[in-house]
Amino acid sequence: MKSIVTGGCGFIGSHIVDRLLDEGNEVIVIDNCSTGRLENLAHHKDNKNLQIVETDICNYEKIAPLFKEVDWVFHMAALADIVPSIQKPQEYFHSNVNGTFSVLQAARAANVKRFMYTASSSCYGIPDKFPTDEKADIRPEYPYALTKRLGEELALHWAQVYKLPVVSLCLFNVYGPRSRTSGTYGAVFGVFLGQKLAGKPYTIVGDGEQTRDFTYVADIVDAFMAAAKSDITGERFNVGSEHTYSVNRLVELLGGEKANIVYIPKRPGEPSCTWADTAKISKILNWHPKVTLEEGVQHILENIEYWKKAPVWTPKTIENATVDWFKYLGK
Repeated sequence: MKSIVTGGCGFIGSHIVDRLLDEGNEVIVIDNCSTGRLENLAHHKDNKNLQIVETDICNYEKIAPLFKEVDWVFHMAALADIVPSIQKPQEYFHSNVNGTFSVLQAARAANVKRFMYTASSSCYGIPDKFPTDEKADIRPEYPYALTKRLGEELALHWAQVYKLPVVSLCLFNVYGPRSRTSGTYGAVFGVFLGQKLAGKPYTIVGDGEQTRDFTYVADIVDAFMAAAKSDITGERFNVGSEHTYSVNRLVELLGGEKANIVYIPKRPGEPSCTWADTAKISKILNWHPKVTLEEGVQHILENIEYWKKAPVWTPKTIENATVDWFKYLGK
């Protein structure tokens, strides 16, 4: 098989590349490396089945020829983070909406066999019920969530109108080796691991009793591969751990002590819980998560040196970085 992975130098994308190459596939990575890191694929530098093209997915003329004779497309490329999306909505729309349009058009012109879109659970906003299923209302609270939803609507519309074989996977709180170490304050694992390595207090939002559906990256890759190998089209699936865990529990697993915890103000626009109802993907694609939070955190700690470059956040730097969060999302 021949596959394209947009954003293949990024966190989840690089793990999908690993799996595809391990299964003997030819892989083309398209990544402008604005957030992805070439070092995430350095262990494949001598693999003749891997081609890395550094370019923007919005450059249709540059990317379209790469789709010739491609079987599978894994569209992972996107700008993430909440605060930058509030500050720079045009950049997020360009990357996450226009970029998705460009990739869809290239895939359609090449008659690819499968197209996997990466959706975000942030599109549900603050849900009415938990676990949250695919029929829940879509309520984006900030531009990042909105642009990811608009990209998903484009992908599913291309399935409807142009019969492009699209499957959308809505991901909940993904973590694991190679998760981002830089960027604006947001991803809890990167924040806590940087603090742990620096011997600084963990900054817990609110009382820490809010829960998240932390899903290990290997389980996410399994879901993408199940979608790629299926004949399902035009469907969207939640992908989660089948559990929800408190932030306090995460700190406990990371080895935090009460003396090393600082509580910071609760942020507007954030749900008290994220928890995916995965009944649909379990039934249709026979996918089930395998990695518990305890196992996943252990894997993280075994690879903690990766986060040495992570910024070390303090209550003050967090306050400064999230001014616009409170300004625009506060009710």
